[in-house]
Amino acid sequence: MTVYVDDVRHQFGRMVMCHMWADSLDELMAMADRIGVARKWIQGHPTLSFGKHRNASWVHFDIAASKKMRARQFGAVLTDRFGPLEHLATIDIASGDAERVAWGEAKLRQIAKSRAL
Repeated sequence: MTVYVDDVRHQFGRMVMCHMWADSLDELMAMADRIGVARKWIQGHPTLSFGKHRNASWVHFDIAASKKMRARQFGAVLTDRFGPLEHLATIDIASGDAERVAWGEAKLRQIAKSRAL
């Protein structure tokens, strides 16, 4: 299992934020605990419905650049801005559902084309 951080740079007040996600919820939460990110800031968690920013399409944290550095020190893998989409596509492919597999494969082809530009 792996934890990932991407190379996006979103301004949030004076902070620069990126995304952190993982192959499993347990691993994501363990990394959040390890780097000092409060669990309440998770986004896209299926059992959490409070707050307007909790309804993300994938389970992740928005983390500050300083937390990203700590996550990398503890083994998080750096991805580009397409990392989250690639992650979701691989989940769809692994589902075995024909429609989701086709969508995931198409998404991976689009990502490959975008990276090649």
